[in-house]
Amino acid sequence: MSRVHEDLRFADIPKQTETLQVETGAGTVTCTVYRPPASTPDPAPVYVNFHGGGFVVARPEQDDHLCRYIAATAGCVVINVDYGVAPQHPYPAPVVQAYDVTAWVAENGSAHNWDGSRIAVGGHSAGANLTAAVCRTARERGTFTPRLQIIDSAPLDQLEDPAAKRSPIAKPLLAPGLMRIFTAAYVPDPADLTHPLVSPALADDLAGLPPALVITAEHDRLRDEGDAYAKALEAAGVPVTHRCFEGVDHYFTHTGPVDAAKEAIDLMATTLRTALSA
Repeated sequence: MSRVHEDLRFADIPKQTETLQVETGAGTVTCTVYRPPASTPDPAPVYVNFHGGGFVVARPEQDDHLCRYIAATAGCVVINVDYGVAPQHPYPAPVVQAYDVTAWVAENGSAHNWDGSRIAVGGHSAGANLTAAVCRTARERGTFTPRLQIIDSAPLDQLEDPAAKRSPIAKPLLAPGLMRIFTAAYVPDPADLTHPLVSPALADDLAGLPPALVITAEHDRLRDEGDAYAKALEAAGVPVTHRCFEGVDHYFTHTGPVDAAKEAIDLMATTLRTALSA
């Protein structure tokens, strides 16, 4: 899952990064800051990215290609968050870290040469689940308002048994056994499985959340809950752009097919550019 296809590594886009540490209510979090091209007007808007990995794989570098492409194409600073993972850091620690880092980014733009008032959040797989949690917490606390949330191939219903999550192909990437291991590690108390910060798709109060770009994959076991979440957001009055990519499976933005992956990544970048420049 963490191996990025060679033709998706965007070797022509230079890597301009620095590392910073953010103190959160659940420990110190390391973040990698990707800067946009020097020609970008200062201060640039900012996008906070949460990597995937089933809440148990700590590999933020798997999103390096996305972060570089988005910084270059959307003209924004990208903050790639190395949040803690289970079983050492089960729920709610990753949610606390994800929210606290985003709040810190929103509040500390002047010291780091980005515009914290123009902020967006997004993620992939488990990171997309954390994105939904960050947006919900920000709405409830009234602290900051993301201009966009990117929900890519997200596990949004942690209560439903993974075997009941169907795919049109015989052997999709996500196997039910592996999914159960991920969920049990991340949410050790079954009583938390229905919490809206764990299973955003089970929440019935979605009004007032940020505009969303929801990306799903036709062959992904998580497609149905992603499609349903996009419809539920729209029904609640949230502006939604929803795209289901045909003929691809979970994490295709990393492993391919290349054409579909590039189209999806460009959709993220162009949607971000529009949202952050408004």
